[in-house]
Amino acid sequence: MKVFASIPRDDIGKVPDRAQWVEDMGYDGINTNEDFSSPFMALTLAAEHTERVLLGTSIAVVFPVSPMTTAYMAWELQKYSQGRFRLGMGSQVKGHIERRFSTPWNAPGPRMRDYVLSLKAIWDSFQNGGPLRFDGEHYKFSLITPHFNPGPIEYPPPKIFIAAVGPYMFRLAGEHCDGVLPHGFMTPKYMDEVALPNLEKGLKRSGRTLKDIEISTGGFLVMGEDEDELGEAFNAARRRIAFYASTRTYKGVMDIHGWGDVCLELNRLASSGTWDEMPKLITDEMVETFATIGTYDQIVDKVSGRYGRYATQMGFSMPTDAPGGESRLKEKIRELQQIDRL
Repeated sequence: MKVFASIPRDDIGKVPDRAQWVEDMGYDGINTNEDFSSPFMALTLAAEHTERVLLGTSIAVVFPVSPMTTAYMAWELQKYSQGRFRLGMGSQVKGHIERRFSTPWNAPGPRMRDYVLSLKAIWDSFQNGGPLRFDGEHYKFSLITPHFNPGPIEYPPPKIFIAAVGPYMFRLAGEHCDGVLPHGFMTPKYMDEVALPNLEKGLKRSGRTLKDIEISTGGFLVMGEDEDELGEAFNAARRRIAFYASTRTYKGVMDIHGWGDVCLELNRLASSGTWDEMPKLITDEMVETFATIGTYDQIVDKVSGRYGRYATQMGFSMPTDAPGGESRLKEKIRELQQIDRL
């Protein structure tokens, strides 16, 4: 299993030191997401200050941006990082696309399919110099003159990963992508009954199996040195789960456990700004269902038991400020890297 770390998003000036630290610790890669900062800018700095680790957006919100713009940024990063970049994309949800980005929202699944396929067509034109011809339902590209073509690079095109919650996105990932980023708001039951079967349907369409695609994991990790620290982490996870469970888009995950009504009530509380009341609706059973829970000594076995059947990569961190903290983290990274997908 590949193990990924995050990098600071609050201050881009912190990225160089953190990226070097991540590489020194033995991580396989860096993933950074798009919330209030640009993952592409941060990863450019990370590429400059590392030599080995993979560099991924996990995720970039792409619908507000033309596939051509994303293609240029990804191509440049792949060249600059000497083939270490991987493009992770997500659709976000309707409210954010319309109200935060002021961008039309329509058919996110088919639109993402067009996005993925158009990127492949654009990159093929970059690499081979042929005409650009993509005629999709949501995106159409037919012009790339020599002046605007960055030309070939010495590395393969960036791998494409997409975020997935619903069945369509898992099928799309299986059919057309190199990897899938299941949302952290997943449970083993949802993965077994919805996510993986749909991923395999898509893989079958492309003549592949689960062994031919990268699958990320991580989700909610509840860790601590002892029971007191576990209790604090447990309550922190309760708050995070309440936040994600309030999103109607994720109701299908709650439904499969019979908790759909809780999603609707959480959504109502979030809409009214009653944030402090929301964690009260998340039971201990819900936390135990969504989270991987264990002391630092137990957590690798817990991760292996929960995700070892299918996962190829995960995000992982733990405190390092105590004496011996960095050595312990290095040990856990090595142990996680020894988990092989069954």
